[in-house]
Amino acid sequence: MALLLPGMAAAQSATPAPKPGLSLDLRLRYELVDDDAFARDAEAGTLRARIGWRSPVRSGWSFLAEAEGTVAFDDSYNSTRNGKTAYPQVADPENAEINQLLVNYQPGERTRVTFGRQRLAYDNQRFIGNIGWRQNEQTFDALDVQHRFGGGPTLRYSYLDRVQRVFGNDHPNRSLARWDLDAHLLSLSGQVGPGTLTGYAHLIENRTLPLTSHRNLGLRYTAKGSLAQGMGWLATAEYARQDDYADAPARNDADYFLLEGGLTRKGYTAKLGFERLGGDGTTAFQTPLATLHAFNGWADKFLTTPPNGLDDLYLSVGGPLATQGRAAKAQWLLAFHDYGADRGGADYGSEWNAQLSFPIADGLSSLIKYADYRSDVFARDTTKLWLQLEWKH
Repeated sequence: MALLLPGMAAAQSATPAPKPGLSLDLRLRYELVDDDAFARDAEAGTLRARIGWRSPVRSGWSFLAEAEGTVAFDDSYNSTRNGKTAYPQVADPENAEINQLLVNYQPGERTRVTFGRQRLAYDNQRFIGNIGWRQNEQTFDALDVQHRFGGGPTLRYSYLDRVQRVFGNDHPNRSLARWDLDAHLLSLSGQVGPGTLTGYAHLIENRTLPLTSHRNLGLRYTAKGSLAQGMGWLATAEYARQDDYADAPARNDADYFLLEGGLTRKGYTAKLGFERLGGDGTTAFQTPLATLHAFNGWADKFLTTPPNGLDDLYLSVGGPLATQGRAAKAQWLLAFHDYGADRGGADYGSEWNAQLSFPIADGLSSLIKYADYRSDVFARDTTKLWLQLEWKH
């Protein structure tokens, strides 16, 4: 999986449908967690299998069915359903479910309509994503409509009826397994200068957990360009406002802010960014449907924003392991985060992240990944290590 970091964007304009036929994805992973809040380390050895079939396109119509299952061969970890609460949590429980089951209609290059259980990703997945890092990904029972107006803007609308969460649709705790929603997502994006400007609105009623219902209104701008001597630049700025919606109680509004800049050269990228999720000491800006692992460090200490909010100042560098030969196919990434409170300015802690990915053969790839969180006043020191093999056909 190519992990998204703040500022990276996922395309959301209508694109041609994937090739028809059978697909198979096998992912073998070992995860080690050393959390000072627990006397024992967690060791999770899991295998995820995903098999799907996509029909040929007939008059613009196609069909996709995809099943997914995860088994654990080393379950010395708290999967949220195995009762092993003496260990740190690794949210990869054993499960089996229908991952996707959808009908797609694409009458031309500019329009696509998808109905059914599906994978959804908006922009960089900061608000809406599929959490593809976990063995069981997040999917939505939804209607998704995208239309590009000639060479102009792209309009996207999604209605969400239910979200199947990463804990598995057959989880005995219903609030972990899935949420019933009445949610409307609207996005309009278009070219402005050297980049893309996107305006969005998320009206999310969570019928399973009504107190978490909320509304987001925001603007996002991403741009890139060229400098002298083969060097490029990239920049992202984003602002959003969150307040109560539907049956959620009245709450203080919270702000989201992202500012990021970077330089690129010969496949290498360096970024400096600042992300703020506002908090007033009681409530804070939350993104419960996001691909959260891609943000605020891979140790996952801030999946829920603390009541005083979160400031994340980060620096990342990465690129090919070498510029020529087979080693050029390997990619490395190194990132540092410094965390603090939006309200009060307390130092939460800091974190180093490192990753090396390497293709082994056609369809077969490997990944080594590491996270080291050092606490000041928030949570406890935590290190995580992942070893992974994945084969796709």
